[in-house]
Amino acid sequence: MEYKIKSKIWIEVDGNVFLGDGRVKLLKSINTTKSLSKSAKELGISYKKAWILIESVNNNAIEPVVIKSVGGVSGGGTKLTPYGVKMIAVFETINVNSWKHLDKQVLKFL
Repeated sequence: MEYKIKSKIWIEVDGNVFLGDGRVKLLKSINTTKSLSKSAKELGISYKKAWILIESVNNNAIEPVVIKSVGGVSGGGTKLTPYGVKMIAVFETINVNSWKHLDKQVLKFL
C-alpha cells in the first residue's frame, strides 16, 4: 500500500486569493496562447471568469503579472510579465516542496 497526504496550496494576500492551481493554469496557458480568450476556451471557463481571475491576480500582486493590450489592426493580446513568469515558478516550487514534506510526514504514522 502507498499512503499519501493530499493537500491544495494557495497563496493569499490580506485574505484574498493571489495564486492557486487554477490561476497558475490560466497564467501558463496565457503564456502559451498570448490570449486571454483562447486560454479561457482551452481551460473550459468563460472569458468573464478568466478576466476576473487575472484582475484579481494583478490587484493582489506587488507588480503586474499580466499585461493586456486592446485589439486594433494587429489585434490585442495578453502576456505575462517577467514577474508573472517568476510567480508561476515560485508557486510550483512551493507546491513540490510541500508535497515532498507531506510524503515524509505520512511515513511517521506507518
